[in-house]
Amino acid sequence: MIYLLILFSAVIIICITADRLSERVGVPCLLVFMLVGIIFGCDGIFKIPFDNFEATEQICTICLIFIMFYGGFGVKVSAAKPVFIRSGLLSTFGVLITSLLTCLFCRYILNWGFGESFLLGAVVGSTDAASVFSVLKSKNLNLKYNTASLLEIESGSNDPVAYMLTVVGIMLVSGGVTAGAVGALVIKQLFFGVCLEIIIPCGSIFALKKLKLDSEGMEMVFLTAVAAASYSLSSLMGGNGFLSTYLSGIIIGNSSIKNKKSPCKLF
Repeated sequence: MIYLLILFSAVIIICITADRLSERVGVPCLLVFMLVGIIFGCDGIFKIPFDNFEATEQICTICLIFIMFYGGFGVKVSAAKPVFIRSGLLSTFGVLITSLLTCLFCRYILNWGFGESFLLGAVVGSTDAASVFSVLKSKNLNLKYNTASLLEIESGSNDPVAYMLTVVGIMLVSGGVTAGAVGALVIKQLFFGVCLEIIIPCGSIFALKKLKLDSEGMEMVFLTAVAAASYSLSSLMGGNGFLSTYLSGIIIGNSSIKNKKSPCKLF
């Protein structure tokens, strides 16, 4: 246990230090984090064995819940309105086209099976603006024509789309998938994701106003529970938990609750 804590703290310190260095040279910090993972991985220099894929999936899901909620919490509806249609097209049809092009390349150039090709396309189909903004920040650059807002909205809303495509890809690899099953999956993901996205944040805003919590820390804990509930309840009913979490963050983040900025910084 002691050696595990030492390793854990060492990796975090290395990542933070590498992040500062990446800002100076203009290299995306995500790329640096990936290199650190490769070095410490089973095929890297330290060759640390790890094959608990279930634990990896659970840890990544928990992290992504709060990333999605924080991403929605920081979105300003007033800034999103001019780019709403374009960002929506990019996060849906853009992800779908990218996934299909990757699928066709793997299928006919690399001679992979269709299921494996589609799954890889779904995994790499979504983009993240974090690497783009890190480079712009390091070079003190800004984007014109509301491109920054466009990237912000698109990068947050494309993950639920990629998640649905990934589930479809897993179904294709597993076999026995039908068009009806895929259609039912998409409808359930959208319907329950959007329905709970309306109920949970509205109830949370009402509760925050009625409870009148005096401590900012208690509000942060309350919003943490809301983020977890948005994902878990939607997923339990067959909806898209990440979509529900992201939209819940948008609704709560644009509400007039007390100490709204403080909880946002703590996520």
